[in-house]
Amino acid sequence: LQVDLWQPSSPFHIVEGTVADVRVPQNTSRSLLPYLQQANIQYTILISDLQQAIENQTGGRSHRNRRSLSEYNYEVYHSLEEIEDWMHYLNRTYSDLVNMFSVGKSYEGRPLYVLKLGKRSRPYKKAVWIDCGIHAREWIGPAFCQWFVKEALQTYQTDPDMRKMLTQLYFYIMPVFNVDGYHFSWTNDRFWRKTRSKNMRFHCHGVDANRNWKVKWCDEGASLHPCDDTYCGPFPESEPEVKAVAHFLRKHRKQIKAYLSFHAYAQMLLYPYSYKYATIPNFNCVESAAYNAVNALQSAYGVRYRYGPASSTLYVSSGSSMDWAYKNGIPYAFAFELRDTGHFGFLLPETLIKPTCTETMLAVKNITLHLLKKCH
Repeated sequence: LQVDLWQPSSPFHIVEGTVADVRVPQNTSRSLLPYLQQANIQYTILISDLQQAIENQTGGRSHRNRRSLSEYNYEVYHSLEEIEDWMHYLNRTYSDLVNMFSVGKSYEGRPLYVLKLGKRSRPYKKAVWIDCGIHAREWIGPAFCQWFVKEALQTYQTDPDMRKMLTQLYFYIMPVFNVDGYHFSWTNDRFWRKTRSKNMRFHCHGVDANRNWKVKWCDEGASLHPCDDTYCGPFPESEPEVKAVAHFLRKHRKQIKAYLSFHAYAQMLLYPYSYKYATIPNFNCVESAAYNAVNALQSAYGVRYRYGPASSTLYVSSGSSMDWAYKNGIPYAFAFELRDTGHFGFLLPETLIKPTCTETMLAVKNITLHLLKKCH
């Protein structure tokens, strides 16, 4: 049966007593449902017409937001082209706080843009790295990165916390990490996850950009088969996107104190390790930062995030960006799994962009302000 596993990301993580979310083509569901009944496996149909749900999100909007960028709508999902235009616009309009640059090129030759955000107040400042959209179909990620930038620029004058953050730190924000995959999820396959590099032997495309990092590469929780969703790639940093970001982070490892990566979905705040069950050396500092961040997030709408080491809170996965960042000397490394817990999955409706980003913003500010205080 051809099924697309949404949660967990790999069949190895399916164990008795846990929930799995799967997407099936219409014709497959006719044979799958009787099979589940025979096997006495309980199931719920969460979205009965997926095609309709997709069209509700992307259909008939080619004309929208072609108005001036000053009226950019942060409560809808944007194509890669719209996001890049928006970045260029901010770079021109807020030259005192925003500096846009590229860390390299993707497999298909697209620039890998990053926004450097912050007041040029002193020559050396600590920094926070934020990336979104490592997995193409997780659209709420890039939506949050854009929201973060908007909030920073709009509240810098009025919010003392934001002023402090932008004065004392730099933020490197990469709204779309996996640009080729994200573009493909808009044009061809809404549920594409990986990059778009070609595999000649198997005629499959793509590598899981969050299994391609040089930390316990291709061990547990990653696949060696090029057609799998969690394919680790032919070698570590085989993907130009991963290589470019890793190079940038290595170059600035002394300056960057926090690494935050945004994913969907599960409502979790995860920290290392992902590849093994073990306690990180600075566990107390990281644990208290996570605890406070999750409480701050909950204060907005009562949404409770689970938090903890990725291996025991979610599942074991090797070659992840978060573990790599931590291993390369970035003391605070976190991965957010944003809303929801499976009802909409990767098709989180646009009406939920605002509440999701609002609550996440509280968590990110909390972590950032925690950085500025010394943790012992």
